[in-house]
Amino acid sequence: MAGSGTSHLRPADEVLLQVTDLVVEFPAGRGRSVKAVSGISFDIAPGETLGLVGESGCGKSTTGRAILQLPKPTSGSVVLDGEDLVSLDSKSMRQRRTRLQMIFQDPISSLNPRRMIGDVVAEPLNVWGPKDKDEQWNIVARILDQVGVDPGPARYKRPHEFSGGQCQRISIARALVTDPQLIICDEPVSALDVSIQAQILNLLDDLKTEHGLTLVFIAHDLAVVKNISDRVAVMYLGKMCEISEADELYEHPAHPYTELLLGSSPVPDPSIDVNDVRVIEGELPSPLNPPSGCRFRTRCPLADERCAAEEPIMRRVGEDHFVACHHPLIEPWPDDATIATPVALGSNQNGGSPTV
Repeated sequence: MAGSGTSHLRPADEVLLQVTDLVVEFPAGRGRSVKAVSGISFDIAPGETLGLVGESGCGKSTTGRAILQLPKPTSGSVVLDGEDLVSLDSKSMRQRRTRLQMIFQDPISSLNPRRMIGDVVAEPLNVWGPKDKDEQWNIVARILDQVGVDPGPARYKRPHEFSGGQCQRISIARALVTDPQLIICDEPVSALDVSIQAQILNLLDDLKTEHGLTLVFIAHDLAVVKNISDRVAVMYLGKMCEISEADELYEHPAHPYTELLLGSSPVPDPSIDVNDVRVIEGELPSPLNPPSGCRFRTRCPLADERCAAEEPIMRRVGEDHFVACHHPLIEPWPDDATIATPVALGSNQNGGSPTV
């Protein structure tokens, strides 16, 4: 499943962010390394929301942090508005982070418990200006009001006096206060109740329009990703396996992993027999020693000898739909094709029986 290639990348002058062959590895002792992200590529156009999905441990959050150069990638390029962030020194990168912000997964622990909310949200302004305290507060009060937090009472309160949803709104305000171009949302609603999730998602959508934001939305909840994303990229064990416009990917998944992932998502329908729901069999392989060839082959119902010997590369199966798989569920798109034909999961396009 997981593969390489850059055929899905759009022209550089059409996108705000372009990540190419991104690799992030962490030392694990005895000469070994954890291969958290292994050569993925994607891009995001101005004003677009890219949903990044996959199982826990697939490298989603590491990818988001690597865009911010926290940590700096092992190799690859991260080009923001024509400038490669990987090549910048620490001082220059610190300045560029005013254009890049992150909303963290745990809204409460991401806020300093000893500081008042007015100071927490104003902290970026203390560094980058304006320096006048009254002007700072006017900016902070305006942003807090936009995210649905009453600035007057909140100014002198501390994070423990707010609920999880309110803390997430405050975290969003802190991310917005420097007027960034791109915000990386690292599972921003996973720790919240369902009703609060809907409020935060609606808030992000409104703020995106109001501030002209571009978003990377990292999540494992496929329903959440579909509702907020323009395009969706699917990751598995540090590799990119499929990327497409959101509705197209959910209606016509081209990769066996994507289809199984969608099939395992809970459906609010009591008439569905849980025994009929397709699940992904087997354990996630170790990133210390990932499988050869296609990394999904050890769990894939369509895997064969080619999957073990050859790593798949991204290829087109639709107008804006790309997949890295030797046996995609949609026929590869010929140069003169206009329609991609779905193929039922369980059939092997090479004519043989599927093996695991």
